[in-house]
Amino acid sequence: MLDLQNFPWLTFIILFPVIMALLIPFIPDQGDGKKIRWYALVVGLINFTAIVYAFCTGYDFAKPDLQLVESYTWVPQLGLNWSVGADGLSMPLILLTGFISTLAILASWPVTLKPRLFYFLMLAMYGGQIGVFAVQDMLLFFFMWELELIPVYLLLSIWGGKKRLYAATKFILYTAGGSLFILLAALAMAFYGDNVTFDMRSLAIKDYPLTFQLLAYGGFLIAYGVKLPIFPLHTWLPDAHGEATAPVHMLLAGILLKMGGYALLRMNAGMLPDAHAYFAPILVILGIVNIIYAALTSFAQRSLKRKIAYSSISHMGFVLIGIASFTNLGTSGAILQMISHGLIGASLFFLVGATYDRTHTLILDEMGGVGQKMPKIFAMFTACSLASLALPGMSGFVAEVMVFVGFATSDAYSDTFKLVTVILAAVGVILTPVYLLSMLREIFYGVENKELTSHEELVDAEPREVFIIACLLIPIIGIGLYPKLITQVYDSTSQSLVATLRNALPSLAKASNPTVGLNLATPKTAPVLE
Repeated sequence: MLDLQNFPWLTFIILFPVIMALLIPFIPDQGDGKKIRWYALVVGLINFTAIVYAFCTGYDFAKPDLQLVESYTWVPQLGLNWSVGADGLSMPLILLTGFISTLAILASWPVTLKPRLFYFLMLAMYGGQIGVFAVQDMLLFFFMWELELIPVYLLLSIWGGKKRLYAATKFILYTAGGSLFILLAALAMAFYGDNVTFDMRSLAIKDYPLTFQLLAYGGFLIAYGVKLPIFPLHTWLPDAHGEATAPVHMLLAGILLKMGGYALLRMNAGMLPDAHAYFAPILVILGIVNIIYAALTSFAQRSLKRKIAYSSISHMGFVLIGIASFTNLGTSGAILQMISHGLIGASLFFLVGATYDRTHTLILDEMGGVGQKMPKIFAMFTACSLASLALPGMSGFVAEVMVFVGFATSDAYSDTFKLVTVILAAVGVILTPVYLLSMLREIFYGVENKELTSHEELVDAEPREVFIIACLLIPIIGIGLYPKLITQVYDSTSQSLVATLRNALPSLAKASNPTVGLNLATPKTAPVLE
């Protein structure tokens, strides 16, 4: 009889979609992809069910350490182990990955070009993305990080728009180039000291000198800054979103960007806390630049996809500020912002794809008045846009308020630095409703574009599309009304991480050139802020 209590759930949910993807070439199909898409959806649902079951039966909210741990020797000559586990940093993102990936497969229904290859890549990405959040071995993490690059490149270059090859090439150059810094920093950390190890928990307790930590932190920051993305390493994202199809949009906005934020928390902050104290003000400044620059750029965009893409970059700036806050509230807000943005970004980009399928244009000047013909899409687009601009009662509002209050009450920074940061971040918050509401006005209101309506059949949303948006809006509103639904999953882990970061502050108080804006003389007895 199968022992579900000791079943290797994390290994199963990583490998199951990949193994099932390998069977796609053997599925009999008439070329229209109908059987294959149903097969992929069933695989996605089974995997998501396994994720939820493992979470409900094997995950304890009160434990800050790794749970569901599995470790098997893989390549002993390299010290490489198949080591996986989940804690408060990874479990919410594993759940998000399963949820968004399954909906993205359902969103792929209109795909008819090379359906076998398309759904093979979608399932391969499913397993690879969960692997990034679950693995606890640095070399294995690098392998998983690289594994998801190939499916994204192919999904962009084959099923993308007119400039798909340019966008796909730019994506692979940026992300693969950044990945080199992960490998270099990981090897340096592994070989430092007497014992060679790639285990993340063992690497975190090594006693690295400050200079070494700063160099490793800088390397990681470049790599993860590309994925987050952080200005000025962000330029691949608008191009990728500008050419991607709706399901690829959902994976990019809903999951891939979160890998950067997760890795910053797991490795930069968790493994290199002393260096984090020096880099934290830089993260805050980069977060402010992301928020304001991307919001202003989004305001100026005339392409619907690029407007939403820059909006994504702007919202990820709050993640950087929360990570650098040194408070429980700010760090919790950063994690919640990643989850919230994953849901909201996926919903907006899905609706962008649905709108393009009907209008066959992305230029706002060519739209106008289409809300009269598509009232359901208009209603769903409005609801998701309100969530993105942080309307009270939705997840984005809670996450951004937590980041604001968490940073404003931090005792790790001077009052002047906090005041300037909060004021500048508030400017970005004010700009967001301006460009999102003006976008809704240009698409759905105003005089109907007769040339558009005479050439295109503007049919309203079909049940499949309504179902996908409903699935995304339910957790968006649920978290907005009762944030504890998700915050309780990671509270114990984030509090443990913040305690580690705060303990690192006094060790740098005697440094001769402390970082501007950071109060490195925080007493060791300072309480961890709630």
